Amino acid sequence: MWAPGLGELLIIFAIVLVMFGGGKLAGVGKSLGTAISEFKQAVNEDKKEIPAEEKKEDAPSE
Repeated sequence: MWAPGLGELLIIFAIVLVMFGGGKLAGVGKSLGTAISEFKQAVNEDKKEIPAEEKKEDAPSE
């Protein structure tokens, strides 16, 4: 699989900087960081819920 090197990353960063500008780039980064954080939090909550659901299913029904 293709992995970008330092040169490619610099070119991509320069293109993004030209497209969005310096001021908007900080906002885009903040939004991206918030989205990643919320995604990780949701995944962790789901991981906690799965064992609780498994315990309910393993309990004998009357």
